[in-house]
Amino acid sequence: MLYKRSSQLFAEAEKVIPGGVNSPVRAFKAVGGTPIFVKSAKGAYLYDEDGNRLIDYINSWGPMILGHAFEPVVQAVIEKAKLGTSFGMPTELETQIAALAVAMVPNIDKIRFVNSGTEACMSAVRLARGFTKRDKIIKFAGCYHGHSDSFLIQAGSGAITFGSPNSPGVTAGTAKDTLLARYNDLENVAALIEANENEIAAIIVEPVAGNMGCIPPNKGFLEGLRQLCTDNGILLIFDEVMTGFRLAAGGVQELFNIPADIVCFGKVIGGGLPVGAFAARAEIMNYLAPLGPVYQAGTLSGNPLAMAAGLAMLQALDNDRAIFQRLEEKTAYLAAGIDKVLKANNVTFTINSIGSMISVHFDAAPVVDFKTAANGDNETFKKFFHGLLQEGIYIAPSAYETWFITDALTYEDLDFTIRAIDKVSKTF
Repeated sequence: MLYKRSSQLFAEAEKVIPGGVNSPVRAFKAVGGTPIFVKSAKGAYLYDEDGNRLIDYINSWGPMILGHAFEPVVQAVIEKAKLGTSFGMPTELETQIAALAVAMVPNIDKIRFVNSGTEACMSAVRLARGFTKRDKIIKFAGCYHGHSDSFLIQAGSGAITFGSPNSPGVTAGTAKDTLLARYNDLENVAALIEANENEIAAIIVEPVAGNMGCIPPNKGFLEGLRQLCTDNGILLIFDEVMTGFRLAAGGVQELFNIPADIVCFGKVIGGGLPVGAFAARAEIMNYLAPLGPVYQAGTLSGNPLAMAAGLAMLQALDNDRAIFQRLEEKTAYLAAGIDKVLKANNVTFTINSIGSMISVHFDAAPVVDFKTAANGDNETFKKFFHGLLQEGIYIAPSAYETWFITDALTYEDLDFTIRAIDKVSKTF
């Protein structure tokens, strides 16, 4: 496939946009080459500016669980746009989607809508600090919760240490209140809590990690976090920006029957428009302004276009709960097919998957945290990525991102993908 027009557009974009992109992973820095510019999308397919059709496995990084240009979402946005795009005032639509989300997700009484997953996680941590009157949080290396200062922290030396900034512009003062733990390592978390007794407001975690590839929690990990939080007066925050309304109608809380104190949402909840949300039981949510002292606001929060898209998406999922089983079956089918052809071609690999999330890691050892994810062979991944791109298949341009399966994918698409992986892996 040729991508001449995309290359031209990227060169033009670099002149006026930093790095030519508005989100860094789009720049293909991890895999080399120039990014693909999309002209349109429908169902399971992307159509780029060069006229190529690509089977899509990122699906806007998760929101398109029912496929691109899903008709009920498109029509809902069109009809609302005719009435005005933003008012900065309350609308009935906000209450409707809030009521539906609360009904679908266990352990929440109230929800507040924001404009992104970053904003949701940032606000959830502020709320947790205000509610507990404590300053520190624990996050896990490799879990991404957006680009708020508190989350751009890397691990220091030793298991019980303060974080250090991972990006210029993040102050040491901010970093000192973020403690780094190892994903799937309860003993490490317990040690951090013991070393910072009565100082930790919250533990924030991707209950299924998706930003170091797909990494499900080990058996007992989430249950252990829940117990540690309960025993130490710490709020447990599930960042379900990726997993919410994707792995089950009620997200990971429903899937594993483990209650969180605060839950963050994004992606699916917006139906493809910029939407985030955070939710909790009333006791916690009532600490938010205007009821309580914790301030959070947003001019475009709850705007009618985003709420219309989100409501149409959640209604479709709520009315067809069988979708989650269908997605799981398609993911398992794809995983089995990839496993078969990679083994046949003597490729060293590990596949992680759960529900409609899947990733291929080019290392034989189990991938359970950021350290083991980083052991993958990135050179092989680059060949894998570009090989699939030439076959008309688009996966995330990074070895540290999960793939997302959409209901619009057919088994013919999956078979085509498996054959393409067979062909590409023969070249390694």
